[in-house]
Amino acid sequence: MAEHDSNREGLLWKTKYYENCPGCRIDIRKETNLGIPYKDLFLVWIVAFTTFLPVSSLFPYLYFLVRDFNIAKRQEDIGYYAGCIGCVYMIGRALTSVVWGILADRYGRKPIIILCSTSVIIFNALFGLSRNFLMAVSMRFLLGCFSGIFGPVQAYAVEVCREEYRTLALSVTSSAWAIGLIVGPVVGGLLAQSAEKYPNLFTKDSVFGRFPYFLPSLSISVCATAATIACCWLLETLHKHNDTESCETGMSGKIQKEEETETGLSNSKESLFTNWPLISSIIVMCVFSLHNMAYVEIFSLWAVSPRKFGGLSYTTKDVGQILSVAGIGLFSFQLVLYPKLERILGPLKLARIAAALSIMLLSTYPFIATLSGFSLYILINTAALLKSVFAMTTFTGFVILQNNTVSQHQRGAANGITSTLSSIFQAFGPAGGGALFSMAQKRINASFLPGTDLVFFILNIILVIGLAMSFKPFLALPQRCG
Repeated sequence: MAEHDSNREGLLWKTKYYENCPGCRIDIRKETNLGIPYKDLFLVWIVAFTTFLPVSSLFPYLYFLVRDFNIAKRQEDIGYYAGCIGCVYMIGRALTSVVWGILADRYGRKPIIILCSTSVIIFNALFGLSRNFLMAVSMRFLLGCFSGIFGPVQAYAVEVCREEYRTLALSVTSSAWAIGLIVGPVVGGLLAQSAEKYPNLFTKDSVFGRFPYFLPSLSISVCATAATIACCWLLETLHKHNDTESCETGMSGKIQKEEETETGLSNSKESLFTNWPLISSIIVMCVFSLHNMAYVEIFSLWAVSPRKFGGLSYTTKDVGQILSVAGIGLFSFQLVLYPKLERILGPLKLARIAAALSIMLLSTYPFIATLSGFSLYILINTAALLKSVFAMTTFTGFVILQNNTVSQHQRGAANGITSTLSSIFQAFGPAGGGALFSMAQKRINASFLPGTDLVFFILNIILVIGLAMSFKPFLALPQRCG
């Protein structure tokens, strides 16, 4: 490679860069272009959003999917099998996330993002064609194994922006995750059982009549196809040369090393597993991830289950409409209010406030279940919106903390570790949530915490644990966040 020295107007130091290195080209662009890279952030948002759609898209119709498989002997056992299908995706993701992160650090962010986006097209469509429990579990597992986009996407968003815009970049990617978890169920709720809901458009003899859960899966696969095409315009951000004085921060290696020491960033040769600010923030986020995944599944199961079991007797279409309102509100909050609140309060304090408010909000759910008509409609929509905003705020705060603890060449692997550990916790979310929901339906007449009261009480216990762990001495912070 050819090596150059470039003097830029207004800079007090020289930048060494390599002409054919994509990471160096990104660094030069950041030095000369002081604005926000809207195009790059928009593209990465589209890709991340589409990839996260399948994670929870099945929850509104999962109850009916398991029922149609005729595998549950009793109606009360449906929640158990639903939890198995829900958790296997996270098991697959946990097994492969670190590998994807390491590959992204070695070969680049872009090829891994393209590969993972392509997998959504294939395995999600096949899941919609499942005729039995085993096929559904297998397709979800494979979809999880190839869902290694979390680490590369987070790394890309941070690296494509200047330092002052990194909070916005991470807010964009976390909003894609949060909104994907909401819009996914909207798609599933509105499009599942399409021949029954829309008989004028789909007949019972059509493919969507014979496979009642194929249309939502096909729709997401079409979106994933468009996102995969959009990946062609993503820029590679990884430095591809061996010079120890690469211009990752726009400075020489010596100055970069001093800056890492001053700000508390991990040393380039330090093991990520000995970086306690990173590991502690990941563990706290894992607790909140466990809660969020359990809540997403339980909310849908609770909403569609019969009134006699403490549910709301809603249809999948009703659930889709509720979540669509929450998705619109969350998108507006994330882009307009969150960056301003984060600058005022900081990511950690804002995450703690959101967790505390979530505890109070969940305490009202058993009361909401006793309502009906218009009052139920207003309160359940408001609660779903607020809960989504609080969950996203907590997640974004800890993502920002984690990415502040490592330098570029470790960022993909660090986010891979985050994805692996959070996936392990999230796998317990649907499985535990489904089993807990099934157990709660069997104790409707219990004297202590009857029915779904037990479910929301345990969800709150998990939130309390996560909130307590977000304080010292457990949580350690890099000096720049102290």
